[in-house]
Amino acid sequence: MGENLIAPLKVAVLIPAFNASRTIFELVRRIAKLIELQNIIVVDDGSSDNTSCLAREAGAVVLCHRENRGKGEALKTGFRHVMDGCYHGVISLDADGQHDERFIPLFLQIALQKKADILIGSRMDLVGQMPWIRVLTNRITSACISALVGQKIPDSQSGYRYIRTDVLKVLRLRTSHYETESEILMQAGRKGYRIDSVPISSIYGEEKSAIRPMRDTLRFILLVMRNLFNF
Repeated sequence: MGENLIAPLKVAVLIPAFNASRTIFELVRRIAKLIELQNIIVVDDGSSDNTSCLAREAGAVVLCHRENRGKGEALKTGFRHVMDGCYHGVISLDADGQHDERFIPLFLQIALQKKADILIGSRMDLVGQMPWIRVLTNRITSACISALVGQKIPDSQSGYRYIRTDVLKVLRLRTSHYETESEILMQAGRKGYRIDSVPISSIYGEEKSAIRPMRDTLRFILLVMRNLFNF
């Protein structure tokens, strides 16, 4: 199972998950058609349902938090696992089924061709059924981050991305929630790493976003202020 389509790169697929029992089993099984199961890592961020059991049943490597600590903490737990292994990089995607796993080979093809340090799956050319408030906030935050790092980043809030392990090793992440994905781009961009994009589409179904616009916008503003004034 899992014909290895990612050679000559050894890449892990990282799925931060919280109460994702409705989608996680089938998602892991679909990804396993692309890569070997031992390279699929699910971080269960304190779910109250059977997310971790279903992920293990599907064959993934499962790491668990005893309580919900935030998406950023789930990513950091997964990143540590990747850095402890012999991986060239990691692809992260969400557990709710919005990210089409069939783009994984495209990420890796472009990573090899462009020698990018970070690749972000950009939805902004094909927003489709993305809620208008998400489109607006994505454009605003992406413009802010692009200005801060001096590189064009059309969809800074996409959780579907490829990151080289060498980049992970130099990051010193302080945040714990959705703003961690922005913090990664800010730190990597300021260190001179190349950030590029892959055009993707998203799948919107019955899932409810865990993003809280007011709370998470305030966290983003605080992150920007920290980066501007180094506090």
